Amino acid sequence: MKTNLADWLRREIVTGSLAPGERIVEGKWAMKFGVAQGSIREAINILTQDGFITKESGRSARVINLSEGDVAHLYDLRGAIEGLAARLAAVAQPDFGSLQAAVHNMREAALAGNRERLLDCDLQFHLELCRLSQNPYVIEHARRILLPFFAFVRMRVTVSGQQTTVWDKDLEAHQRIVDLLREGEGEVAEQYVKRAMARFGKAAYGNWERRA
Repeated sequence: MKTNLADWLRREIVTGSLAPGERIVEGKWAMKFGVAQGSIREAINILTQDGFITKESGRSARVINLSEGDVAHLYDLRGAIEGLAARLAAVAQPDFGSLQAAVHNMREAALAGNRERLLDCDLQFHLELCRLSQNPYVIEHARRILLPFFAFVRMRVTVSGQQTTVWDKDLEAHQRIVDLLREGEGEVAEQYVKRAMARFGKAAYGNWERRA
């Protein structure tokens, strides 16, 4: 039940029926879905873990909301964390098969015009990059940043109607990261990731505002 409720609430958020920053009133949604408030609370907890909802101690649950400045700061932070992850992974030389598979799946989703699948695979790529660093602190902080970040991106992309063709250049950047890791070019990979994040950050809000 709570998983289904979480899916219903997620749909309301992603489609814009629940706007970024909007307070989620448990009683209202319990009445709408015909369930107990406790069930809505459990669904909210699931979506909090997935990054779609923020819930600070003593405050109401609200839909994730990031300003353009927030997004720019997060891309800076992602550049630092994922750049470090790339350098560590290049030195460690683990199996990069899962990272390459994520790029392949991104390409397939882009060709099919499947935004949801593309975003899933994009998130998987960046989480996997950090996992391959084999540094538990990098992995922990990456999850704390990436889950709410990608939740917000999913909301904006869906509402704006952004097409998957926007990812064409980004796909090549993801492939270049994999290639540099395989070549063991740790410092080069780190700098490349930082530059890529800076470029993504500059284009993000503009892309989200372009409607199909």
